[in-house]
Amino acid sequence: MVQLLAISDDESFPGASAAGSRHVLVVDDSRMQRKILSTQIARSGYAVSEAGSAEEALLLFDRQPPDIVISDWMMPGMSGIEFCQTLRRRAQESYTYFILLTSKTESAEIARGLDGGADDFLTKPVSGDELRARITAGERILRMERELTDKNRLLSSTLAELQALYDSVDRDLVEARKLQQSLVRERHRNFGTAEISLLLRPSGHVGGDLVGFFPINARRVGFFSIDVSGHGITSALMTARLAGYLSGNSPEQNMALILTEYGNYDARDPGDLARQLNRIVLKEMQTENYFTLAYADVDLVSGHAVLVQAGHPHPAVQRADGTIDYLGSGGLPIGLIEGAEYESFDVNLNPGDRLFLMSDGITEAENAEGVQLGEDGLNRILDRCAGLSGTGFLEALVWHLSDYAGIEFADDVSGVFLEFNGAKDTAD
Repeated sequence: MVQLLAISDDESFPGASAAGSRHVLVVDDSRMQRKILSTQIARSGYAVSEAGSAEEALLLFDRQPPDIVISDWMMPGMSGIEFCQTLRRRAQESYTYFILLTSKTESAEIARGLDGGADDFLTKPVSGDELRARITAGERILRMERELTDKNRLLSSTLAELQALYDSVDRDLVEARKLQQSLVRERHRNFGTAEISLLLRPSGHVGGDLVGFFPINARRVGFFSIDVSGHGITSALMTARLAGYLSGNSPEQNMALILTEYGNYDARDPGDLARQLNRIVLKEMQTENYFTLAYADVDLVSGHAVLVQAGHPHPAVQRADGTIDYLGSGGLPIGLIEGAEYESFDVNLNPGDRLFLMSDGITEAENAEGVQLGEDGLNRILDRCAGLSGTGFLEALVWHLSDYAGIEFADDVSGVFLEFNGAKDTAD
């Protein structure tokens, strides 16, 4: 084997200035043919190596992989096309441009060479102009390949960094979900004359829905269903803020409660509560988010309930005889319009009646055809669940909803379910 390494000052060869330290390997069993090709290539400023066989060329590859290979097709031992196929099967960090040197001119043979992995052909006898043109074409391909490799490497590095950030955010969101779920510590309570059960199922890690209840006094309870606009972290943070305003653990901070002159707590009128929340969201929170609300103040002895609806789905009353009524007239969401007015309305619950406040994640759930559940669909689910109570009712409702809309809900699903049993007869 003869190895030739030459750098020329001859700039007359097109592409020579861009060649830099490109390495070309010439493989031919003819010493004379190797010398002719190597000399022409070296004058153009390329580093040139020679090998007398494919086997020798493979040994060179192990030490210093070339950028371009010019190999004779017909050689003793391994042929040029077999040499090319062997190279293509090897794992390489960068691409090697392969030119087959041949006297074959038949299109079928040329196609066989391309199928074997060759990039180009040179026909014997080799023309100097054609040799330069083929190498220049190879240079363009390699330059694009190197640029693409660098961009892919940068993309892979960037994706790895993004994945690390995503994993970190995902871990934080998992913990945030636990914290948000902890806002609803008590999912069911039996008050004797009534029972309250809560449903809170975010569509993602965290959501914008909030439900809860709190005692007002010995015979009254307040409960609410809230749906903050949007999804994700911002909405979840707003629900955490609102949970503080309607906390059952801190009555002195609960905006629904008023300390009377006798030192005990009474309830604020539901419409007034909505007005106060609207003022706080617009003045103090300074956020683009708003929320819808359904809130009820229920007398656990008489069954009389006073409610407010602020952009939330209509509260549903399922009577003991199975009939279903929807309450309220809609109202404006809270946090949209300064000075918005909210009107309270009332309803009387009889023993066996059930009051359900729900988010629009239930009524607006869509099936595969894009049809929303709506109130008619909710009526059918309420009918099917009429014989169930408490958390069993809510679990069945979610099951029927997933049967309609699919296991993965597009929106948060939440609700408050009150079952009014009425005061016990003292004669019993």
